[in-house]
Amino acid sequence: MQLYSTNRQSPNVGIEEAIFRGLPPDNGLYMPEQIPVLPDSFWESVQKLSLSEIAFEIADAFLRDEIPTNDLRELINNAIDFDAPIVTIEEDIHCLELFHGPSMAFKDFGARFMAAIMSYFLEKSSRKINILVATSGDTGGAVAQGFYDVNNISVTVLYPSGKVSDIQEKQLTTLGKNIKAIEIDGTFDDCQKLVKEAFLDNDFRNEFNLASANSINIARLIPQAFYYVYAYAQLKKQGKSIVFAIPSGNFGNLSAGVIAWRMGMPVERFVAATNANKVIPEYIETANFTPISPSISTISNAMDVGNPSNFPRLRSLFGDSYEELKSKLSGFYYTDEQTRLCMQDVYKRTGYIMCPHTAIAYLGLKDYLKQTDKSISGVFLSTAHYAKFLPDVEPILSEALLGKRLEIPKRLSALLEKEKSATKMAADYGEFKAYLRLNAIK
Repeated sequence: MQLYSTNRQSPNVGIEEAIFRGLPPDNGLYMPEQIPVLPDSFWESVQKLSLSEIAFEIADAFLRDEIPTNDLRELINNAIDFDAPIVTIEEDIHCLELFHGPSMAFKDFGARFMAAIMSYFLEKSSRKINILVATSGDTGGAVAQGFYDVNNISVTVLYPSGKVSDIQEKQLTTLGKNIKAIEIDGTFDDCQKLVKEAFLDNDFRNEFNLASANSINIARLIPQAFYYVYAYAQLKKQGKSIVFAIPSGNFGNLSAGVIAWRMGMPVERFVAATNANKVIPEYIETANFTPISPSISTISNAMDVGNPSNFPRLRSLFGDSYEELKSKLSGFYYTDEQTRLCMQDVYKRTGYIMCPHTAIAYLGLKDYLKQTDKSISGVFLSTAHYAKFLPDVEPILSEALLGKRLEIPKRLSALLEKEKSATKMAADYGEFKAYLRLNAIK
């Protein structure tokens, strides 16, 4: 399979090169020349398949020329060894829970798949690589867990100081070994900019074999299509059209859903739900793409992205046609106060506990359903366990909790006792580059 750059100024490459390059030389994003369409027979019987079986079929459609069938099946079974269940919250309103992996966030799908694929290729070539990743919250923890103690790979995670939760911070600053953390005095966009600068510094990138594990890497995007198809499979017997509502920041998650649709999955509509960083909802409404700089801090911090990196991919998936994009996407945005009220209302009515990001997806779904008379199965994505945002969630639900404390899963509570290890740094490329020179593996 060949991949092109969304800027169309770089040569096409194979998928192995795209995975290890991360970004094309022209600063675009890699996309497959063609999205493979799965046969009708797959969609007719998809409800009989497990998550790992669905994952294999999707991955094989992209990678069959690169990885033998048996090897790929083993990689998938090892990487995707957790569930993504549908939980019914109200009639025809379902939550797709994506927090049952090791770091309890949806990015476990992409990180574990990517670690498995990279490790496979590296073993064959006897190379070493240095992965750079910027995180607004959950990416860092998922990548740290996914790549922890993997041979021939060093990982450096950049995160904005004071803008991730305590548990999120501990997930990426307590592992050690091949995982290093840099605490940047700035925003997520500053972290993302430093990573991009390193990749566009050709001599430096080549000298240290830099690779990316952000959603800008195509190997992160492909496995996120797995759970959309699995959700469709779980709801197929209901016979209703499906609408997916996605809490959105960098828009890799939504792009993966559109890939699943392009592969043949029936979808009525996608809802892009954001916080005050409303760049894409405003684009859908006006056709004007106006990044926010700096990004606005909110209680849904993992979505605090003022210039979504995956926007070029999203446009590409719709043939760079605004009208085609608008025909399949709706956009809504919400304030912190609306988010808090939603979390309180849903908990009081149903007993279901949401993190702020999940609440925004729920709100987006409910607002879209007000606009249609069709018979719909609505699915909103829960991208992280509520306990990762406990300092916000407990006060928001305090009145309804009546003094009770919310339960923290053991795998998260144990982190709070561990000592943080991170290097503090200004948002300065020269300083960042000097750090990498001292700490990268070669």
